[in-house]
Amino acid sequence: MNRVSLLVALAYVVIGVVFSALLRSVDVQVSRLAAWVASAMVAAAQIAYEHYRLASSPRATALHAAGAVALGAFGLALAANMHSWFAATPGHQSRLLLALVAWPVITALPAFVAALVTALVLARVSPRA
Repeated sequence: MNRVSLLVALAYVVIGVVFSALLRSVDVQVSRLAAWVASAMVAAAQIAYEHYRLASSPRATALHAAGAVALGAFGLALAANMHSWFAATPGHQSRLLLALVAWPVITALPAFVAALVTALVLARVSPRA
């Protein structure tokens, strides 16, 4: 995993935490949509960076994107566990511990497929700089 993937993973965690905090002040659906749009923009930026600046292969681009998503999901699961511990919400600890493994696994495969398709299309229609 490269430095860009680590920064992207951190961005996903920040987006998740910040937009979940907004749930208290705005409509839930609006906040979730905004978080989804922000995450999609980060993903698109990572794929474009890998394609144009690093000249990565579509497979490498997809692997890096999926790794960033999985690491971001792990970070969000970790944040959820920490929130649960500090907020003293009983009954959720076992499910949240499972999330440390489940969220990265559940998110990595779709992210890999989406990034691979996007990178393959970019490789076909858009020349590298």
